[in-house]
Amino acid sequence: MPIQTSPHVPDSSRIDPPARRVLQALVTDQPLDLEAQAALVAGSSSGAVVTFSGVVRNHDGGREVLGLEYVSHPTAQAVIERVVAEVTADSDAEAVAVSHRIGTLAIGDAALTVAVAGAHRQEAFLTAMRLVDEVKAQLPIWKRQVLSDGTDEWVACP
Repeated sequence: MPIQTSPHVPDSSRIDPPARRVLQALVTDQPLDLEAQAALVAGSSSGAVVTFSGVVRNHDGGREVLGLEYVSHPTAQAVIERVVAEVTADSDAEAVAVSHRIGTLAIGDAALTVAVAGAHRQEAFLTAMRLVDEVKAQLPIWKRQVLSDGTDEWVACP
């Protein structure tokens, strides 16, 4: 069965309409806590809490990566707030929390975390996927990879 991609699937099981609350939209240089984000969005009207953690991996393009540095434009906080608000307003999510980390990150560190609560899993999954895609597409943050051969490179940097 194909996944329903319509943002507003009628739901006759609800007592109240979706709350569509943005509880966190943050760019920070501090470590990200996905469990805290999941707890923040969870509530009695939510039958699903979907989380995503984009973590630093040790390879890219067949080369070994030792770590990353994320650098943000001064507008990054305003942009993440706008993007998260727009995606949430067009969803049936109950609550969302999104964070992107900047600064120096090690292998295994979380760079992007998303938590979405919804009455049902489908709306939570779809909203989480849209948040990840839109944040990655629109947020003015650039990544510098440090490679094992002593070089570095900027990725997706204009």
